[in-house]
Amino acid sequence: MSYRDLRNFIETLTALGYPRRISTENFRTPNFPLVAEILIWLVKRYEPHNEIPTDVDTEADRIFFIKTVAQFMAAKAHIKLNTKRLYQADGYAVKEMLKISSVLHSAMKTKEMALEDRAEEDNKFRSDIGSRISDLKAARQLASEVTTTGAALYDLLGKEVDLRERRTIAIARPLDINETEKALRAATKDVLENVAKTKDMLNNVVSDEASLDAKIERKKQDLERHQKRLQTLQSVRPAFMDEYEKIEEDLKKQYDLYEKKFRNLSFLESQLEEHHRLEKERFEEAENTLRIMQHKLREEKLDLMRGSLTNEDSDLGVIEDEGSDSDLEESRPSKPTSRNPAQTFRRHKRTSEGPDPQLSFEAGVVEPFNCRKKLYEN
Repeated sequence: MSYRDLRNFIETLTALGYPRRISTENFRTPNFPLVAEILIWLVKRYEPHNEIPTDVDTEADRIFFIKTVAQFMAAKAHIKLNTKRLYQADGYAVKEMLKISSVLHSAMKTKEMALEDRAEEDNKFRSDIGSRISDLKAARQLASEVTTTGAALYDLLGKEVDLRERRTIAIARPLDINETEKALRAATKDVLENVAKTKDMLNNVVSDEASLDAKIERKKQDLERHQKRLQTLQSVRPAFMDEYEKIEEDLKKQYDLYEKKFRNLSFLESQLEEHHRLEKERFEEAENTLRIMQHKLREEKLDLMRGSLTNEDSDLGVIEDEGSDSDLEESRPSKPTSRNPAQTFRRHKRTSEGPDPQLSFEAGVVEPFNCRKKLYEN
């Protein structure tokens, strides 16, 4: 693709009335959507009622689109297009599209020229009066310009006397060759200095380039050496690797053992906490039971004391009413104080056999020995 072809293509599209602006940079890289849009517009420009596919999303759709356009232009306009170049959608596709745009542009120019010729023929006889009027206007303008130019020339000719004298003096004045040579030498010296500086810079660039090439070469050699060293180290097995693997296996076993012991310890701690909780509940239950039994025994003792007092009062009333029988009552043995059978049985068991942990006070309640001891003390 040449720049001239690309420029001609853009100019022809602009002349044909393409609605978008196209830059020369649009075809530096493949741009299939733009190529497809231009081809569709050119085909519609050539045949407005023609229907062509506009879907170019997939590869198969693009191939079918290019083939359809090429077949249409070959059949209708007898223009042979290179489908491969069109599919590339770059500068080579511009050459193929230029064939279509050139045909359309030449047809448009031919039509415009024919229309212009026909319009000229139609207006040939109608424009005689108008042309004469325009000639009259041009003659008036030229007359005014001639007058202005003549006045300016007259003024300049009036100054010619002074100008001639100055011109003669300037021409007669001799040139100073020494100053001219001096100026030329200075200019030559400046040019030579600039050339020397440029050469020095070029020499420095060459030396810098050589030093940089040497450094790059050294770095490449170092890189190759380090890569070989790395490959050697990767291929060699370290001497301590066996011991490391053995220690790693031992560490794994120790960790498994630690994990097992930790689980056992956690389980035992949970069991111990559960045992302490149950013991605490039992102790609280025993204290509650002991408190209830003490309360019951205290009430029974109070009941017995009230009963004994009632019996004594009744005995005293009988003695007062029956004074004759007082001697008889005194001669009789005294009535034993009523006791609780449970207390009598407990005392007997305590003196004979000691404390019985399985002894029940009442209603099948069984208490430890320390609870019974507290009851006895009360």
